[in-house]
Amino acid sequence: KDMNKKAPVALRINPDVDAKTHAKITTGKTENKFGIAQDEAEMLYDFVCKHPYLKPRGFSMHIGSQLTELAPFRQAFEKMAELAQNIRAKGLKLESIDIGGGLGVTYHDETPPDLKTYAGLVRDNIAPLGTQIILEPGRFLVASAGILLTKVIFVKKGESRRYLILDAGMNDLMRPALYDAWHTIRPVDNGADRAISTYDIVGPVCETGDTFATGRPLPEMNPGDLAAIMTGGAYGFVMASNYNTRPLPAEVLVDGNRFAIVRPREEIEDIIDKEIVPDWL
Repeated sequence: KDMNKKAPVALRINPDVDAKTHAKITTGKTENKFGIAQDEAEMLYDFVCKHPYLKPRGFSMHIGSQLTELAPFRQAFEKMAELAQNIRAKGLKLESIDIGGGLGVTYHDETPPDLKTYAGLVRDNIAPLGTQIILEPGRFLVASAGILLTKVIFVKKGESRRYLILDAGMNDLMRPALYDAWHTIRPVDNGADRAISTYDIVGPVCETGDTFATGRPLPEMNPGDLAAIMTGGAYGFVMASNYNTRPLPAEVLVDGNRFAIVRPREEIEDIIDKEIVPDWL
């Protein structure tokens, strides 16, 4: 109002659809914190349309991440289409519908959704509405484009387990600790000529949760060997932290035999330099 401008607004809808994915990354059920209930949406959209400083654009939804089944998408799209038709029936303007993302990828043995079938769901349910359609398939596009390159720093033989201790930790790749997520781990040299051993693959952080894999068979590895933790292009570096005063790793962009450091390696001094000592200490 102070700037005499209209703010474009889209309402995020919670369609109450079970995405059939990990509980920590489902976002479209009533018990999740996201979005507004569908039965409230028409009233709120009408409010936006009548407000002098709000410009209605449409609706958005996102029911979860790493979905491998298409049935939840169908349910959510049908609900969004019904809502849009009700809005149009009231004579209200609807420009866009953001149907979110969530398309799964293969980390272990998952089968990603068929894109043609997914596109058919969009064509049959959303396209007839004649709005702009926004999609957000982030993980599907970038997950397989990234790996975490790490070095073995120690092989510890416990009473009942062998621990392969890496120089990467949960602060570098949070997903296994946070979601019990699987990431394929392989020696950089392939290790085809070595016997197979079973390891718990862990990092050096002072947390038992600093574990990348449990009971994972790998070619025998020794200190100094390099390993690649695969499918780290989504929710990898963006979730990294300085926990345990661990500097962030470098990010390297690779294209064939070309490479470039696109984010330099952080040093401990970089972390400490960000700390400000108050005058009164």
